[in-house]
Amino acid sequence: MIKKNTLFHNAKINTKFNTLLVLTFMVGIILSGVTLSNVLYQRAQYEISIQAELLMETMNSLRVYTQDHVNPWLEPKLSDVSEFIPEAIPTFSVKQVSRHLSKTSAYKNLYYKDATLNPTNLEDKADEFETKLVEEFRLHPEEKEKTGFRRTQDGEKFYTARPFIVKEQRCLECHSRPEKAPKSLLNTYGKENGFGWELNDIVAAQIVYAPSEEVFHNARRAFFKVIGLVIGIFIAVILLINYLLKKVVIVRVRNIANTANAISTGDMSSDFKEDSKDEIGLLAIAFERMKSSLTIAMDLLNQESR
Repeated sequence: MIKKNTLFHNAKINTKFNTLLVLTFMVGIILSGVTLSNVLYQRAQYEISIQAELLMETMNSLRVYTQDHVNPWLEPKLSDVSEFIPEAIPTFSVKQVSRHLSKTSAYKNLYYKDATLNPTNLEDKADEFETKLVEEFRLHPEEKEKTGFRRTQDGEKFYTARPFIVKEQRCLECHSRPEKAPKSLLNTYGKENGFGWELNDIVAAQIVYAPSEEVFHNARRAFFKVIGLVIGIFIAVILLINYLLKKVVIVRVRNIANTANAISTGDMSSDFKEDSKDEIGLLAIAFERMKSSLTIAMDLLNQESR
């Protein structure tokens, strides 16, 4: 029979038990860490998406207000001036308000853009990435929102995008054909850009960008807090289990082992008291009975030898 002489097999019971417990914990902490990380990161993306949706709804409300209240007031003036009044364009008001909101604490580091394929103002023109988003919305009009990450010169960004659909006839007054547009608009922006729109067309994507570092900062902080708490609880549990293991198992087994060693050398004077009825208690009672039987047997042998 081959004798196993390894460090683990020569270790004490509590050392073996603690080693297995630590290994089990390490596997558990890795699996739970991965799961927790995914949950927290998804939660962080969800929270940013909700914030982006609120910003978009604010911009859309401003757009509707401009169309319904500001434009009717400005229309008589547009025919009398040679330079276009930018406040007549809902997108202009949206852009100005979004810039202001980005400086507030609630929307800090969020950047809003009406990424348009053919805008009047070329500042709103969609780049290659944003153009693909608009085209995907056109191919899949049932999709109401897209989220994800993109790499930019300023670093990685998390984006939330929605299709912008031409729903108001008033939009076509400036964007259908040049001959229908106000002359002041043509004098300012020309006849080349911002035309050819039709009702129910998807002409742009409303996009809110957020730095990915901003998105995941709170998620990472929450992750380390939870992991730190779990590790603290584990250490406390390890110490408690180790204490109970020594008190309930190790000390009692050691007493039985000492008694057995004493008996093997012929010393029947060693004694211990075990009142527990658990497995170790039953083992101790069995040793005590064995000791009593051996004592009687040895007394009989001594008497016969006399």
